[in-house]
Parts: sequence; structure tokens; C-alpha cells
Amino acid sequence: MAKILILTGDAGESLEVMYPLQRMKEEGFDVDLAAPEKKKIQLVVHDFEDGFDTYTEKLGYKVQADIAFKDVDPSQYDALIIPGGRAPEYIRNDKDFIRIVQYFFEKNAPVAELCHAPLGLAAAGVLHGRKTAAYPALAPDVTIAGGTFVDAAVVVDGNLISSRAWPDHPQWMREFIKLLHERDIK
Repeated sequence: MAKILILTGDAGESLEVMYPLQRMKEEGFDVDLAAPEKKKIQLVVHDFEDGFDTYTEKLGYKVQADIAFKDVDPSQYDALIIPGGRAPEYIRNDKDFIRIVQYFFEKNAPVAELCHAPLGLAAAGVLHGRKTAAYPALAPDVTIAGGTFVDAAVVVDGNLISSRAWPDHPQWMREFIKLLHERDIK
């Protein structure tokens, strides 16, 4: 059975963590949720309010991380998912997060990311020359990292499947699952 790795941490966006976690399990994959530490992490809910220039944040679900980043052997996984929320702002500073992300790009293995996850990809140095969707406020960050920001529900760039945020889940997961099937990952 194929194994999928999800990288997040405290303040990961609830829908962006839980939806791919459950969707990959529904597809029959073995899934590990990794965080800076093997502990119960606090997710958040980002929503949009009339009159606000940006999203709001409330506490969301708590979920148990299966493994700490330092204990991840990326060669044991077939694909990677990096949800958004605020978690990418700080997990990008973890040397083992960087090691894991770089491994998947070096192997050209499937990677799904959305929302604020490009912050982590930028820190890992893997966005140069790549196209990615992201939360629109991250367009300058993508450009500074040498990537091309695309404001679309889903962007497919080789092994990289990206979306703007949780409203794009159907398009995002449809393309990721399609890529997994094309690569005969079951």
C-alpha cells in the first residue's frame, strides 16, 4: 500500500489538514501526519468576513501528529501534501522540514500544496522556475523565490499540484489523485 506524508503543525488550517488526510485514507492510502513534534497539534479555521481585508482566524480541531519531522525517512513515502494555514510560516524554519521537501522535489515525487504552503517551498529553495497557486497575498513571496504565481483553483506543474486555499479542494485533490494514478501509486 502506498504511503502519503502530510507536513503541518500548530495553526495548520483545519480544512486544509483534515480534508486531504481523510481523502487520502478514503482512496486507500496509508497516511502519516508529521509535525515538528509528535504531539497533539492545534489547527485553526480561516474564514472570510464581509468588510475584512483578509481572513479571520478561530481555533479549530486538534489532531495527533503521527511522527516528528526529525524522525521522517522520506524514502518511505510515495507522495507529499503540505496544507496551509499559519503553520508554514514557522515549520519552514525546521531543518528537517526542508530536508523532507527537498527530497520529494529531487525525486520528482508527487507534491500537493496550497494556501500558505509556498512559504515552505520557498524556504526549501524548490520554487525557482515553478508555477504555483497560493493564497493571493503570497504572490510577492512566490515571485521573490523565483516562481510564478498563478491565481487559479488548481495549477499543475509537473509533480507539483497547487491551489489557493480550501475553497479549491475539489479541483486540487482531483488533480493530485489523477497524478498519483498516472504514476501508478496505489
